[in-house]
Amino acid sequence: MIGGRGGAGTGSGSENEGEADGESGVGTATATGTDTSTLTATDTDGPTFDTVDWTAYEDRRRLTRRELATACSLCLYVVLWAYDFSTRSSHEPLFGFGFGLSGVGLTPTNVDWLFGLTLLVGFWGVVVPLWANPRLTRYYWRRIRRNTVAVASLVFLAIVFVLGLVGPFVLGYPQAQWELGHVPPVGFGGTWAHPFGTTRNGEDLLAITVVGMRVSMQVGLVATAISIGLSTVVGTTAAFVGGRIDDVLMRVVDLVMTFPSFFLVLFLVYVYGGNLFVLILILAVTTWGGQARLIRSEALQRSTATYITAAEAAGASRWSIIRRHVVPNVSNTIITAATLSIPVLILYEAVVAFLGFGDPAVWSWGRIIADGQSELATAWWVSTIPGLFLFLTVLAFNFLGDALRDALDPRHEVDRPR
Repeated sequence: MIGGRGGAGTGSGSENEGEADGESGVGTATATGTDTSTLTATDTDGPTFDTVDWTAYEDRRRLTRRELATACSLCLYVVLWAYDFSTRSSHEPLFGFGFGLSGVGLTPTNVDWLFGLTLLVGFWGVVVPLWANPRLTRYYWRRIRRNTVAVASLVFLAIVFVLGLVGPFVLGYPQAQWELGHVPPVGFGGTWAHPFGTTRNGEDLLAITVVGMRVSMQVGLVATAISIGLSTVVGTTAAFVGGRIDDVLMRVVDLVMTFPSFFLVLFLVYVYGGNLFVLILILAVTTWGGQARLIRSEALQRSTATYITAAEAAGASRWSIIRRHVVPNVSNTIITAATLSIPVLILYEAVVAFLGFGDPAVWSWGRIIADGQSELATAWWVSTIPGLFLFLTVLAFNFLGDALRDALDPRHEVDRPR
């Protein structure tokens, strides 16, 4: 999505640097003789998401190499999922491998498959475009690294993500050891065998916390990917097509936003159960309305731009214009909305689990905090340590979201009171 198919926000200087995706030859933004490190919000020729020169427009009918690679990888992923689904009754792990002292058989759940799909889409939509546009990447990184708190938040979230991704396979799933109940953390009378201490039943709190990281990342990233995808389709379609379609879609958005999202989530979880897969879907379909309205507002400003008129005159279809031109030029809004949506969804899941509506088989941070609430006087670490990680994760996402908003759209930084 970053620097996407429309070439939104790429810069080509006097050395003819960097197309939008290295292949399209479409929509490059010129910044000849300009040092990107000194660009301000008023510069109209800088490599930002909002300034695109569409004189090089070409409506390609063939898939680019990146689009072909993306389609092939998605097809392969679907084949793997279909194979797993067809053989799931055999109770045999899809993949078998060993980590640490114990072998782990990986039998992916529906949530795991959605999580993997989210990472795959994020790789092709974010990582690859950033890699293909080093000049643009360096420009935004220079802007982000000015904010020390945002950089620290990014490092912390990267650690949480990696630990949540591979930690459960290294540490294993928490197992009850009754003779080790309520062992305190290191520094409070405990040992390095259980650095975070243990629960009442003797489960290792470090392993539980790491599994909670995985659950939070799954809920935050997957639910956000679904809601952002839905809101992007609705918002850009309503803005570009307009007319009766716009009216109908906005009435649907109004209906979604009529009910307080948190209470709607609680009601739907009560009705349909707290299974993690169901909870993710509920969170996704109840929180996209505000994002869709925001994206529509941004897309409306682009729908009458000169490059849209040029694309229509060149014979591009509506879908092609939305996909290649409108979406890339509202990417700043999409990315910022996604980053700020993740901590909200993580908090929703934690609160649902804390209130006892979540899946009792899932080691969510909210469930751990609830389990240790009655033991604060004798085993404070059971609820305090997971609660601290939850607090820091939500805080880090908010700091990072603010920094991304300033980096992707310098107008916010200019308008911010000093």
